[in-house]
Amino acid sequence: MPDAKILALDDYATDPRFDDAERAALAYADAMTITGRDVDDDLFARLRRHFDDDAIVELTATVAWENASSKFNRALRVPSQSLWRRDDAASER
Repeated sequence: MPDAKILALDDYATDPRFDDAERAALAYADAMTITGRDVDDDLFARLRRHFDDDAIVELTATVAWENASSKFNRALRVPSQSLWRRDDAASER
């Protein structure tokens, strides 16, 4: 995935670099992650238009795992492993 697309994640709902399936998956991840949000029936129906049951289970497990890992690491003060570094040239594209 190009750095510019990663940097555009905050605007996934409107950024043309993201297709409808990506938007549905990212909205689902947000709903699972952000306190006070829920996966409502409309969002789940949108997700089902793009993914089969196996893919939804895999996506759900991945988001849940990343959320748990994030909470675990933050509580124990585990620093970032710097697996991704911002490419300033890409952010200008």
